[in-house]
Amino acid sequence: MQAFYSDHFVLPLPAGHRFPMQKYARLRERVAQELPNVRLTEAAAADDATLLRVHTADYVTRVSAGALAPAEARKIGFPWSHQMVERSRRSAGATLAACRAALADGLAVNLAGGTHHAYADRGEGFCVFNDAAVAARAMQAALGRGTRVAIIDLDVHQGNGTASIFRGDPSVFTLSLHGEHNFPFHKETSDLDVALPDGCSDDDYLVALGHALTDLFAQFRPSLVIYLAGADPLAGDRLGRLALTLDGLLARDRRVLTACAERGVPVAITMAGGYGRDIDDTVAGHFATVRLASQFQRHFQQQCPTPWSHDTRLVG
Repeated sequence: MQAFYSDHFVLPLPAGHRFPMQKYARLRERVAQELPNVRLTEAAAADDATLLRVHTADYVTRVSAGALAPAEARKIGFPWSHQMVERSRRSAGATLAACRAALADGLAVNLAGGTHHAYADRGEGFCVFNDAAVAARAMQAALGRGTRVAIIDLDVHQGNGTASIFRGDPSVFTLSLHGEHNFPFHKETSDLDVALPDGCSDDDYLVALGHALTDLFAQFRPSLVIYLAGADPLAGDRLGRLALTLDGLLARDRRVLTACAERGVPVAITMAGGYGRDIDDTVAGHFATVRLASQFQRHFQQQCPTPWSHDTRLVG
């Protein structure tokens, strides 16, 4: 299985900043040490043409030039730097690379990504460019708008930017399963939103997820799924407010991957959020997702024979 990384592009954050930047390098190190069947590849950066399929020209230009207004930068939550721009481009490029690899191999992973709070014309919530939206549009540009993409967002926070970008677009289905009382406090409207109460435990979460997956596949037949597998539903996450165990998180991933494999739908996975008080808990959640995916890949290769496996339009 292929996994794409960009963790060596590190943002220079001030001391005490709450974003756990080091989780990405720790995750890659564990994957390299413990999962020999996972091939790690540095992600290429998404270029302007790729970003502009989703984001406005004014926004991409001002992010790249460091010309964001102070209020815009505060809303994103990162101080501007060249490293911020490069990492954001690489994270979007990694999700695009994972989509290409998934269409060839059935399943692939971005060891970062899940920047679902970025809108077409602005960023927020530690999200600069919306990697899932950028990747979805790039795949449609390569393969035609008949390419139908489902975005299954199981980060604990609603994918408000993604919902806004694809509102009214029948070629992309957005599903968000998130904490009802958590950020963002103004929710957008996804194709399917499932709001969960604070303290939601494994059993209730999995029941809600089962119903959501049934509804998604009853309404929509995707060519590709982009799965945001956040670790922030775990109990004790500083920004989470749900109460899943690591076993519950793994059961969540297994249900998503099983539902997609049974229908022959390739999956690109992104890590999305995770803010554990102990960073090792977050890394353990992300690692469990990657390990399960690596175990599923042969099943996906058997179930997902696609006509695009050797399509030269996927190159570059």
